[in-house]
Amino acid sequence: MKDLFSEYSDCYQKARPTYSEEIIGQILLSVPKREMAWDVGAGSGQFTQLLAPHFNHVLATDISENQLHHAPTLANVRYEIKKAEQSDLMAHVVDLVTVAQAVHWFDFERFYKEVKRVLKPEGVLAIIGYGLIEVHDTKLNASIQHLYQQVLRDYWDTERHYIDEGYQTIPFPFQEIPTPELELNYVWTAQQLFEYLSTWSAVQHYERQTGHSALTEIADDLKQYCGMSISVTFPVLLRLGRLAQV
Repeated sequence: MKDLFSEYSDCYQKARPTYSEEIIGQILLSVPKREMAWDVGAGSGQFTQLLAPHFNHVLATDISENQLHHAPTLANVRYEIKKAEQSDLMAHVVDLVTVAQAVHWFDFERFYKEVKRVLKPEGVLAIIGYGLIEVHDTKLNASIQHLYQQVLRDYWDTERHYIDEGYQTIPFPFQEIPTPELELNYVWTAQQLFEYLSTWSAVQHYERQTGHSALTEIADDLKQYCGMSISVTFPVLLRLGRLAQV
């Protein structure tokens, strides 16, 4: 599992999209028992805090101490610095395992082996994410598409393709639970949009390798949107699965 975000933990927490109650509600429809949840790759706890009201106990793990440092303190949540492919949990004690915007960094085979070990027989694995941002303003959306596909084309980690493919091409050795199409909708300022784009890992790779900012053009484009509201949408990536019945 890669740690790409420790250096930018504070920015990541503030600028990344938040998950909706609609997402957690859809997941919980398939989780009748709610004693224990394990949030893997929890980062700064964006998804962890949605789980906390619904479970007696939540374990949130991440390899980044800096990220976990920014997570909220919650009475029923325990944070631990751990790789996704390991936990100290006993076998068959978890009702729900969640991974939000992180599974593409994992060693799939080892992670899924651990998931199968800790899940209860009726437990559920939820893979959550969001795809490429879409800005409703056509001109600005074209600028972001240019940034994503052209300027940063050679700077994305190879694992990014799993997100571009909607998590449909990840290995998923579980009994699939059908889910509806969902999306996240926000109204942002130009500054909020710029700060979100700044959290892209490819932007950070570009700046380290070239010594220049990848966001110069988009910053110029955003100047004309100062004081305006910008509507943005993210497609939600959601896969739910149970242990395969044998």
